[in-house]
Amino acid sequence: MISIVIPVLNEAENLPFLLKHLTDNAALTNSLEILIVDGGSTDETWNVAKRIQTESPLKIHIVSSERGRAKQMNTGANNATGSILYFLHADSFPPKNFDQYIADKVAKGNPAGCFKMRFDSNHWWLRLASWLTKFSWRACRGGDQSQFITRKLFDEIGGFDESYIIYEDNILINELYARNSFVVIQHPIKSSARMYDKYGVWYVQYHFLNIYIKKWFGSSAEELLEYYCKHLKK
Repeated sequence: MISIVIPVLNEAENLPFLLKHLTDNAALTNSLEILIVDGGSTDETWNVAKRIQTESPLKIHIVSSERGRAKQMNTGANNATGSILYFLHADSFPPKNFDQYIADKVAKGNPAGCFKMRFDSNHWWLRLASWLTKFSWRACRGGDQSQFITRKLFDEIGGFDESYIIYEDNILINELYARNSFVVIQHPIKSSARMYDKYGVWYVQYHFLNIYIKKWFGSSAEELLEYYCKHLKK
């Protein structure tokens, strides 16, 4: 069983498209469950999820959580029954037969990994950044590429570090790279460039790079969040 954990906050608009995409592109529908973990949405996310739950052929659970993606993903994992956990953002759309690709990698002894990524943008820099995600370099990783991990390894690591409100994906990825337990599936997941569209490609890239450098030089979770809120969460 693969448990797909989707943390959401005010994603009423995106959620129907994502769940239809998962339904249409899964190869092993009888071996999937989806956990939609709501962090206190103030829009129609909960009602939309409930409606889809009654109509979808997939097994969908809707879970309430404290706000914060790390907390939401840990809550989803705690409610999941699968031996493989697959963490997916609400604006990222995995490739056809994504679940089969994940199951095959795990069967071959790869306990964790992601897909290479393609932004839904034709901007040359985002196209280049997307192309670089095919490589196994640590600097090319991010949560938008989604994350699969065996339940056993996830529990061994201790899940996501909930002290990080942002950068939580990277903290887990650092643990996986330190254990030499990461593989990149060479099929693209399509991820939204909506933040780049909203603030501008160079502005967002500059501040994401600063966050990466700040963490490299030892900034705390609180310092990273303060910087993010000042520049990228206006």
